[in-house]
Parts: sequence; C-alpha cells; structure tokens
Amino acid sequence: MSIYDDIVQDEQNKDYTSAGLYPIFAAPKSAKVLIIGQAPGKKVQDSGIMWNDASGDRLREWLGVDKGTFYDSGKIAVIPMDFYFPGKAKSGDKPPRKGIAEKWHPKLLAQMPNIQLTVLIGAYAQRYYLDLTPKTTITSTVQNFATYLPEYFPIVHPSPRNNIWLKKNAWFLTDVIPRLQEQIRKII
Repeated sequence: MSIYDDIVQDEQNKDYTSAGLYPIFAAPKSAKVLIIGQAPGKKVQDSGIMWNDASGDRLREWLGVDKGTFYDSGKIAVIPMDFYFPGKAKSGDKPPRKGIAEKWHPKLLAQMPNIQLTVLIGAYAQRYYLDLTPKTTITSTVQNFATYLPEYFPIVHPSPRNNIWLKKNAWFLTDVIPRLQEQIRKII
C-alpha cells in the first residue's frame, strides 16, 4: 500500500474520505524543490489540484516557473501541513490540524532523496520547520531568509489577502523574490 492510500485510510481523515475528498499533495521521487504551505483552500480541495487558485498563480510567478514545470516536471513537490481544507474561520481558513505534519511529513520526505531546497510558505510551516518561538514574526523570518539557506527559504503566503502586507513590505518583491527565483533556477 502507498503512503497516499495510508493517508486516505487514516482514522484522522475518515470524515474527509467518507465525504469523497482526497488528500492533496505531490511527492515525486525526482523532486528537487519542496514547497510546504498551510493547507489546501476550498477551491483547491474542490478541484483536487494543488495551488489551483489565485494564490497558486502568484506562487508560480514568485518561483519563476510555469504551470508545466510546477505540475508536470517531477522537479517540484508540494506537501502541505494538512492535506485537506480545514474549513473557514472568522478571517481566512482554519489552521491545519495538529499532528498531520508530524505523522506524514517524515514518511514523504524519506521518499524524496533529491530535495535541495524547501520553500516554507507562511507561519505554520515556518514555525514547524525552523523551530521559531511564538513571538517570532513572519516578517522578521522572511527578512532574514538568508539565515535559513541553503536548506530552507521562508516566504509569506501568496494569497491576495496579503496584498496589504506586500504594500507595506516592498522589499519582499525587490529583494527576496529575485533571490528565490535565482535559487530555483540553479536547482531546476
């Protein structure tokens, strides 16, 4: 049985499976770049295609890759902190469920021996992988992205909901994104 099948059959995911929903991730053995984000949004869960929304369009632009490279090259893996849409909260989506990354990420990472860079999108992925304190802001983490290279590259979520943050932090598009694209080009 595959890890995918194990995730589908996991007791924690039975409500999703019984509703006809399936985990959304891609972990090709040939992957060189790994993207770890929060969890699929509603539109992505409904389509079954990861990053198939406005956030995904912006993410591919930030990475400097086209859809073919992102989805079909086998060079990019995507593993969210939760494989399913967690539901809506008062503002945005609910956080990923606890315990999912701890349980499944090590198994998936073990299948991908060629990962050279992990792009950590948002606070949940960054806190988990970079062992940040709760007081560490995403802004300071992203500003200090070079501290985490060559293994990790933290960025903000590409959601249109972050447009205000992007306007306040123009350095992100002028200083951080070119470095991210350079790293991706070197690897892919």
